[in-house]
Amino acid sequence: MTTEASPNCPTPGLVQDHKLLQFELAGEFYGVDILKVREINGLMDITAVPQTPVFMKGLINLRGKVVPVIDLRLKFGLEESEYDARTSIIVIEFKSIHGQVQMGIVVDAVSEVISIPAAQVEPAPNFGARLKSEYIRGMAKTKDKVIIILDIDLILTDEELTFGG
Repeated sequence: MTTEASPNCPTPGLVQDHKLLQFELAGEFYGVDILKVREINGLMDITAVPQTPVFMKGLINLRGKVVPVIDLRLKFGLEESEYDARTSIIVIEFKSIHGQVQMGIVVDAVSEVISIPAAQVEPAPNFGARLKSEYIRGMAKTKDKVIIILDIDLILTDEELTFGG
């Protein structure tokens, strides 16, 4: 993928049309590059790990592989919510200093896979110093909503990946 900015899309890394997995979190819509998604699961048993950050829900056994799981609501500092039938775990794969890592992220609901033309994506606005926005790649505008496009590689720090939080 080209990472040069174009006149139609000033956000580096977002110059091509994108396929995103759209999901909901606290009534807002988010998107993550579909190429980062390994699978989508309903809620399953999560084994808690002591002395981890509050957003680190624990570990799941995914066909014999242990995968850490975070609650994205809590990671973003949003109000905790009861899990229900729509709650999903999206298993993503991303880069860290430890190499490629798989992580489950708990979201309120998975919506759909969507294609967003590059011309409909704007850079993340400057929220000021109080709100972290380094993991927002851009904002996609559709006719009826705004979708926050996440840079999943930046969601967790390397310290958090080692459960040191």
